[in-house]
Amino acid sequence: MTIVLDIPSEALLALNVTHEEAGEALRMAAAVKLFELGRLSSGAAARLAGVPRTVFLFRLADYGVDTFNLTAEALQREAHVA
Repeated sequence: MTIVLDIPSEALLALNVTHEEAGEALRMAAAVKLFELGRLSSGAAARLAGVPRTVFLFRLADYGVDTFNLTAEALQREAHVA
């Protein structure tokens, strides 16, 4: 599935990124936030971000998200996926 976002050129200039880099950054940010909210497992979030699960888990720190700060429900979900 493809989702099209209209990103103002000022945002790309402020971020100093290309269109491709902006797309990758937005996918990662969305995946991290959905994982943090407990809406996606780490595996599903990694697929959304387009990176291997280990890379996704490593990158969580870049966004200030604690990899191991999971609720009991999220931990059960992660264990089921693994």
